[in-house]
Amino acid sequence: MHISKLIIFSLLIFNISFSQTDNHLKITRINSPVNIDGKINEQEWLNVKPVKMVMFLPTFNQAPTEQTEVRLVYDDEFLYVAANLNDQSPDKIQITSNKRDAWNLSNDIFGIMIDTFNDKENGLCFYTNPAGSRWDFTVYNDASGGFPVNISWNTFWEVESSIDENGWNVEMRIPLNSLRFNENEGKVTMGIIPWRWIARKNESSIYPAIPNKWGWWSQIKPSQAKEIVLEGVQSKNPLYIAPYISGGLSNDNDLNDAETKYVRDNNFKSDIGLDIKYGITSNLTMDLTINTDFAQVEADDQQINLTRFSLFFPEKRLFFQERAAIFDFQFGGPNRLFYSRRIGLDDEGIQVPIIGGARLIGRIGQWDLGFLDMQTSKSDSLPSENFGVLRLRRQVINDNSFVGALLTNRYGKNGDLNSAVGIDGIFRVSEDDYFSVSMAHTYETDAGNEIGTLDQMRFLTFWEKRRFDGFNYELSYSFEGENYRPGMGFSTREDYSRIGGDLGYGWIMDEKSWLQRHNVSVNYAAYQRNSDKSIETAESELEWNIIWKNGFNGSFSVQMNYEDITDTLEFSDDAEIIPGSYDFYNFSAGLESPSGELIGANTGFTIGRFYDGTQLSFGIEPRWNISADFSLGLGYEFNKLDFSKRNQDFTAHILRLRSSLSLSTSLSLSGFVQYNSAANLSITNARLRYNPAEGNDLYIVYNEDFNSKRRRELPYLPRFNNRTLLLKYTYTFVN
Repeated sequence: MHISKLIIFSLLIFNISFSQTDNHLKITRINSPVNIDGKINEQEWLNVKPVKMVMFLPTFNQAPTEQTEVRLVYDDEFLYVAANLNDQSPDKIQITSNKRDAWNLSNDIFGIMIDTFNDKENGLCFYTNPAGSRWDFTVYNDASGGFPVNISWNTFWEVESSIDENGWNVEMRIPLNSLRFNENEGKVTMGIIPWRWIARKNESSIYPAIPNKWGWWSQIKPSQAKEIVLEGVQSKNPLYIAPYISGGLSNDNDLNDAETKYVRDNNFKSDIGLDIKYGITSNLTMDLTINTDFAQVEADDQQINLTRFSLFFPEKRLFFQERAAIFDFQFGGPNRLFYSRRIGLDDEGIQVPIIGGARLIGRIGQWDLGFLDMQTSKSDSLPSENFGVLRLRRQVINDNSFVGALLTNRYGKNGDLNSAVGIDGIFRVSEDDYFSVSMAHTYETDAGNEIGTLDQMRFLTFWEKRRFDGFNYELSYSFEGENYRPGMGFSTREDYSRIGGDLGYGWIMDEKSWLQRHNVSVNYAAYQRNSDKSIETAESELEWNIIWKNGFNGSFSVQMNYEDITDTLEFSDDAEIIPGSYDFYNFSAGLESPSGELIGANTGFTIGRFYDGTQLSFGIEPRWNISADFSLGLGYEFNKLDFSKRNQDFTAHILRLRSSLSLSTSLSLSGFVQYNSAANLSITNARLRYNPAEGNDLYIVYNEDFNSKRRRELPYLPRFNNRTLLLKYTYTFVN
């Protein structure tokens, strides 16, 4: 008790008001709507003073090489954004995609991040290119961490672009109904960050002048946004009703009851369903879904697992991605208390039908709220189940400090019950220092379920300095009990304690240097078994990361590893690691070409010892943005393990081919073909999308799983496991 009081007292002592003290940016209210045509010639724009953009990359706070003028106005229903993006060489403006949501830094880009709740933590981003393509996504955790954005979020808004002899121009019309906000006495305060990217120059400019000491994501960091105030804006209660209809053919090859041959089953599938979205208040939204369908979702990337732990796959289903950050409750790495892929997918990644569900997301008073309840049907491997999640979170002490709680409940019709409750907090204790703590307790049918016992708990405490230049560091400790079972979460290990730390130093170079920034760091982590206090894993690494001003990125690292395994680790029928203790080391390097180039590649390799053998892993991802209509991407991974002393080896290849054909901003065709030699499997996913307006979608989807070595089993495997051709149409009615 004394320790907890001391922590709270220390946080209060270090509490500093980190909010911006600058005056709000004054936004003009207009009385007549702006015609959105990509030509900024209306008087409403000419009467507005543009904001002053400054260079972010390659050298911060320099004058941009091209002039950019950004203006904002609003009325009762919309926020309007206009940008004059001058270019002295308009013939060199780059357009490499017409496709909706085809985020690609080889395009010239303009966009704006809006912190609609002004919570200094979350934001909505609206971006476009000279073709008028729409890209929208969310940012969370104040743009901190590995990839703090959700690129699959979509909402209703309009944009038009045009190119002339002076450069290109953008007009955006964003419905206030799409933003969700806090209204206080007729006033709404938001934060904004306009952003421009010139691909061929690897140059970006922003407003306000945000330093790049937090790395690339500084450019959309909500805590650094410029505040604006909208007056006389009233909350609306929009209603979106989106029914869908789908149908198609499927061929499945299943082993017969006698297990003597595979029998093809041909089926015609048809389905209907409904999604409803209702804005209860200006900052609270409810979603209802009936017979939820994910026919248009892209296949998971194939992976080669060289560890003894389960692979983590990211969520790709749009329903679970939308505003997913509110449910975020992490314990480091992929470990988390809530993992949405537990709903509607079994452990093999096979879809389980979802009968329906409800979601409530937004803010009530000072509390951020997330509620989710979903019901699934019975499948071959799982009973019919109900999944419930409740998340509460609020600011404390200062703009970037939060406390919260998460509750999950998974109940099967067979009587199995798994529940979890967690509390967490993140506290900004100085300008760049953050202290985090997370704790969870699980309850399960037939378990002891003794409240407060460490056996069913997980705990993490974490201190970090969030900045790139100068000294930066991380220190963490985590614990997981023997009977901790998050039925709706993800955990790689069981019954262990971990201590880890990183210490680094970074340099941001001046305008005379050919480097933009680089840093050196030393990283260490040790995992201890709780049962006997023995070391299970120890990892240490010396790493150097470099970013050049021309856009190249490089990394070099030396890793030293210790592993003590108690069970045989199998990679194939011909290669395994026997139980024992192993010390080994390896070297890794990677290089990424400038993202703004039309042709480029990312590549990397690892070479060195691997347990009692050797490892050579190599990967390359070339890309070719042929035109605004067509792009091509290739991925190849090679893994070679050699255990010559035991006359064993393992070789695996993964090949990925992605292509995208954009016939217009509303019609696109994408293809994704993968080959995994370890699984002897080829997977094809092709999608035709027609999207004439937001919420109006027609998909034609083709999927196939193809066996590459049919004679490896008896009876011989079929040429394909399953093949599906589906059509899905969704139309959204807006009230």
